[in-house]
Amino acid sequence: MPQAGTMLGAEIAKFDALAARWWDPDGPMKPLHRMNPLRTGWIAERLASHHGRDASAPDALAGLTLLDVGCGAGLASEALARRGAAVTGLDAAGGALQAARSHAAAAGLPITYREGLPEDLPPEAGFDAVIALEVIEHVADRDAFLAALARAAKPGGLVFLSTLNRTPRSFLMAKLGAEYLLRMLPIGTHDWKMFVTPSELGTGLRGAGLAVADIAGMTMDALTGRWHASRDVAVNYILMARKP
Repeated sequence: MPQAGTMLGAEIAKFDALAARWWDPDGPMKPLHRMNPLRTGWIAERLASHHGRDASAPDALAGLTLLDVGCGAGLASEALARRGAAVTGLDAAGGALQAARSHAAAAGLPITYREGLPEDLPPEAGFDAVIALEVIEHVADRDAFLAALARAAKPGGLVFLSTLNRTPRSFLMAKLGAEYLLRMLPIGTHDWKMFVTPSELGTGLRGAGLAVADIAGMTMDALTGRWHASRDVAVNYILMARKP
């Protein structure tokens, strides 16, 4: 499959093929299910704080607009919608979006799902926050992708990304370990050469007119399978940037 804008066609097809099992907590997306509370909690805390709100309140994000780029079947979209955010999920994988719409409807969550790419959004889109979680390591044109995220955010808005660092440890743990040894992910899920270092991501974000404001490692406890924020960014990390 050819390239589709900033996205690689083969990457879109890869995740579209997993649509039917996306919401199975013990299926091929099990790592994302385990990671999701950390990712969305980290985002919600900083987004609420940015707007002077109590992050612990059930509706801490009420009235705030959020764009989830590469939303898949909606794991992060639903978690943030439950905190009150008005969420728009965007993905180029039609099958995953069908699963997202069905799951949100069954849960009674008013999430808007659109098929497409961030560069196709109108200039006036303007979201309070834009997130792209475990997406940038699958894109064809990283700079164009980051520029599209920046355009989608309002002035003063926040942009959040989570991804994988390109280090020897990430090759051993996230590629060989997760895909081949533990079979936590389908083989071929990741291309280690496309992993992104924090320095590279920071440079790209600055080039898109954004200022990096916070970063944390995401670390899994091998005994419990739970994820927590840490200072160790050698494998997984999450980052927040601000738009002037």
